Amino acid sequence: MQELSDWLDREAVTLENPRGLGPFVLVCDHASNWVPTSLKGLGLPDSELERHIAWDPGALQLARRLSELLDAPLVHAAVSRLVLDVNRDPSHPGSIVTRSEDTEIPGNQEISAEERARRVQSIYEPYHRTLDEVIEQSVARNHSPQIISVHSFTPIYRQEQRPWHIGVLHGDDERLSRPLLELLRADGEFCVGDNQPYAPTDGVYHTLHRHCTRQSSGAETNPPLNLRSVLLELRSDTISSEDGREQWALRLERALRAIH
Repeated sequence: MQELSDWLDREAVTLENPRGLGPFVLVCDHASNWVPTSLKGLGLPDSELERHIAWDPGALQLARRLSELLDAPLVHAAVSRLVLDVNRDPSHPGSIVTRSEDTEIPGNQEISAEERARRVQSIYEPYHRTLDEVIEQSVARNHSPQIISVHSFTPIYRQEQRPWHIGVLHGDDERLSRPLLELLRADGEFCVGDNQPYAPTDGVYHTLHRHCTRQSSGAETNPPLNLRSVLLELRSDTISSEDGREQWALRLERALRAIH
């Protein structure tokens, strides 16, 4: 299922706990800040690659802990979103950004059509192919698995403090998001955002839209899909420590099991 690309020197996608039997599939689109050696850091200093523009700090560790608690397969990207963002359609301007926040990305300026195609073929396609396979296997076991995408967001964006501890992002289908919002808000301890700090209209729901809804093709081998899904955005300072991640993992496990 994992595919090695010569120029990447690693698989673009990692699958953990592939035999997980729980009714969930976990996804972490922005798990890594790794840039292939051949791209020379995209012309950025190492300090820039540690920033949120390159990845979602803390998200992978949280997703891994949830994978253990929920016995869920976990699919995550192994390449920085600055090289290619797997959570954007390849035709979207955010697929390969030339500027992120206020930072110019020198290695992405005026790249050729061939280079763009190489990144799509080496990163985007195997990532989504793997996720397709994992979801199909989970559907075969559980009929209707719930797909949970784990992200983190920076506490301050363009000099504005963000008040939310967690954001619950969803499209028109609120079967999973609505009860989750109610449970997370129940004790009043946290500021919980409903489609905050982002929303599907910002393009951040691409992975879930692509994999959770499918029209019938008329063939028995390709039945329609209408899976419940939600994208979780944790404020990165709340999951920067092992203790913080553990508390959120346990809290989310209880809520997701209660809904299921």
